[in-house]
Amino acid sequence: MNFCSQCGSRVETKVPEGDNRPRHICIDCGVIHYQNPNVVTGCIPEWEGKVLLCRRAIEPRRGYWTLPAGFLENGESTQEGALRETVEEANARVLVGPLYTLFSLPHIDQIYMLFRGPLQDLDYGPGVESLEVKLFSEEEIPWDDLAFQVVAETLKYYFEDQRRGEFRLRSGVIERLPGTERRYRTTLHE
Repeated sequence: MNFCSQCGSRVETKVPEGDNRPRHICIDCGVIHYQNPNVVTGCIPEWEGKVLLCRRAIEPRRGYWTLPAGFLENGESTQEGALRETVEEANARVLVGPLYTLFSLPHIDQIYMLFRGPLQDLDYGPGVESLEVKLFSEEEIPWDDLAFQVVAETLKYYFEDQRRGEFRLRSGVIERLPGTERRYRTTLHE
């Protein structure tokens, strides 16, 4: 950030009084510009033991499979965002149910909130951000072609819980291992 969004003056980076982190501060009007993690919200669309995945038509990870999810918009709840993303990416109608996974991804400054949600019908298809949309059983999941670690972790827990017949909230941190591009460590808070 170089300029203040309030008055247009230059900003400098320093630790404000009473704070412990460097922030962008306007040199004229004094506004402190906080930068906080982005919230990603989405859904696990369910139908008779299967989940609906979308093959991405956009970067990052174009051509890889994911759950319908995206950045939360201002003025919407996390459930509303999950519903919107499911419609946008899969043209699917779900009843957004309970929160299923809540993961912090500090290496990319994101928080993922994924909800379970039964499909209302089988009338779905790719949205503008998807190449194709398909229902998968656990055995059919393209594990090596999943776009994001958070999706792989969520699906792993989902199918474990499905076999057990009891779904429970998972919360934790997914960290990229130092010196690697695609290796991660997941720590659950239980």
